[in-house]
Amino acid sequence: MGLTGKIVSQTEIKSDGDVFHEIFRSRPHHISDMSPDNIQGVDLHEGDWGTVGSVICWNYTHDGKEKTAKDIIEAIDEEKKSVTFKVIEGDLMELYKTFIITVHVDTKGGNNIVTWTFEYEKLNEDVSDPNTLMDFVIQITKDIETHHLKE
Repeated sequence: MGLTGKIVSQTEIKSDGDVFHEIFRSRPHHISDMSPDNIQGVDLHEGDWGTVGSVICWNYTHDGKEKTAKDIIEAIDEEKKSVTFKVIEGDLMELYKTFIITVHVDTKGGNNIVTWTFEYEKLNEDVSDPNTLMDFVIQITKDIETHHLKE
């Protein structure tokens, strides 16, 4: 097994896919209200919400531990409804040399499919694949869906 990897997961949501994309693009700071057990806070450190090059800091609880991640918004594709974040600081950088997260919403047809993609390079062979982190973002996806179905 090499040091670089990629994992992809898809989840169907019943809530509005455009709204889901807009949350990750422009208002990730609202996610802590929708998934408070997982995301405790999201702060803007540089730039503006919804702008490529902006730096966002996440405070989250993963595997029972409080963690942080500082990300830069690397790309926003309105047509494909995708946002790409590159992790630049925080707990993930203790395990991975690079870690890129893309969240994409496919709203074609009656179904809305959220696709999460992690592309990463481990610091060494002892680092495991980020499968529990994928489970974590899928739970956040479900929490956001539940929040919007209640509205």
